[in-house]
Amino acid sequence: MYSSYVAIGDSFTEGVGDDLPDGSARGWADFVALGLAHAAEPDTVTYANLAIRGKKLSPIIDEQLEPALALGAELLSFNGGGNDILRPRISITEVADRLRNAVERARETGIHVLMLSGANPARHLPMGPVFERRGDALAAEVRAWGDLESVTFVDNWSDETLTDIRYWSPDKLHLNAAGHAHAAANVLRGLGVEVPPAWGVDEFAAEPPSRRSRNSAAYYRQFVVPWIGRRLTGRSSGDGRTAKRPTLQPVVLA
Repeated sequence: MYSSYVAIGDSFTEGVGDDLPDGSARGWADFVALGLAHAAEPDTVTYANLAIRGKKLSPIIDEQLEPALALGAELLSFNGGGNDILRPRISITEVADRLRNAVERARETGIHVLMLSGANPARHLPMGPVFERRGDALAAEVRAWGDLESVTFVDNWSDETLTDIRYWSPDKLHLNAAGHAHAAANVLRGLGVEVPPAWGVDEFAAEPPSRRSRNSAAYYRQFVVPWIGRRLTGRSSGDGRTAKRPTLQPVVLA
């Protein structure tokens, strides 16, 4: 059991798409911290989250990895590369090599590394087949590492359940609350931790699946055009943002 946990990454780990009424993001990493706390003695688990939306892999490693390791937590979750595969040009091998080097750096400190892929949004996105091929290739590179000591790999990308559109927020790029809760359950099972009986999130158990959706003109205006604008001007959705939980703080059970 892990009594301290730090998460690094991009919007997936920050929790974008699982937006609370106060405007803050919750997300799967927060759920995992709650799961760890449920499985431990009360008030004994601490949690930090350094992830910032919009970050490509290199800034995640360069800006978040060492500060995360300096916190001295027992568990580090690491996800990155999702924003890289959305760019016009990418070397999957170079991204995988950077991931592997970062994992090895973390392992040197004795921390347990939770390496996980994000869920696959490609079936609902414009140019989805291109992004899906890239995501498949990156996931395959990571799987090819095999079992590494002190590393747990959770493959959300290959979870067919998470391709259902009902798990995605209106931008179809980020999971919604139910999607984040489902990803968190995958993580906890991967760590051998019991999944709490309820997150307070509806996972549509009584409804039939609805795996695909159409992209309307309004969708393009609201989400695609602004995204292209940021790419053309070199801006990021994370510009000016800081980590939502930069230090290890006790996880409070409701």
